[in-house]
Amino acid sequence: MSSRNGSASTPGSRSSPETARVPTERQSVPRCRTRCNAGTAGTCGTCWAKLRRRKSQLTPPAGPRAPRSRRASAETTRERWQQVHDLRSKGVGLLDCSRRLGLALNTVKRYDRAEEPERLRRAAQYRPTLVDPYRDYLRGRRLEEPGVPVQQLLREIRERGYPGSSNLLVRYLNQGRADADRPHIAPRKATQILLTRPDNLPDDQRETAGRLSGACPEMAALSSLTGKFAAMLDPDPANEGKLLQWIREARTAGLPHLHSFTRGLELDISAATAAVTLPHHNGRTEGVNNKTKMIKRQMFGRAGFELLRHRILLG
Repeated sequence: MSSRNGSASTPGSRSSPETARVPTERQSVPRCRTRCNAGTAGTCGTCWAKLRRRKSQLTPPAGPRAPRSRRASAETTRERWQQVHDLRSKGVGLLDCSRRLGLALNTVKRYDRAEEPERLRRAAQYRPTLVDPYRDYLRGRRLEEPGVPVQQLLREIRERGYPGSSNLLVRYLNQGRADADRPHIAPRKATQILLTRPDNLPDDQRETAGRLSGACPEMAALSSLTGKFAAMLDPDPANEGKLLQWIREARTAGLPHLHSFTRGLELDISAATAAVTLPHHNGRTEGVNNKTKMIKRQMFGRAGFELLRHRILLG
């Protein structure tokens, strides 16, 4: 292609249609006159936003990411568990395992504590839904008539007061929540039930606490140790021997988290013994310390020691 004066245009010249369509690196990076002229282009948020927008227009959109199946996730868990235990059997430390496998240190600790990979599987956590009050009815109907249509079930529970949509019911049934032996309970809720005084629990939660305690030997040991430790929170001189006995029982139980708790108690056994034997406590002192820190944060950089002193004395 020749220009008006007869000279042919080269592929690198401005008049070349190939280079006119594709922006160069300098052209693709936007520059703002207020912030980026003094330094490197693209240092402010506005320039970076424009750059990301231009790159998204030039590059084709990526295809949808394939969902990860439960079987693949279970196999990955088993492989990682095997790798961690192989390294630990050779005397490799936890931090070295973390560096070799490219995993977080807490993840390596969790794999190392598990005696078998099945213990690493976590139950699905679901939020309460409008279908929960009709779970027993749905389960009974599906046992009587396994092929009952969802729309039929929807009409039946709506006659009993169900205010939700059909999509919510379909999702509930597809997740298998109506066919489970018992409704799912979140770990935080189970912890709250086990740590509450049994006399203060309502009847349904007292039933749940009984089921949790009898779920497995580990849960039975955890429930027993929790109750014994809660009984020592009432100060009594006889609690000194009970505390030492509790530490020995917790060590023999197969509960790694309690083992770390007992090590912390032994590091400061004198303070722990005083807490369960003496009626005195430093709760008021800690409250004053927290209040002083809050006042300091409110006044930081605004006032001096005199005003801080007046606020503490008059507060």
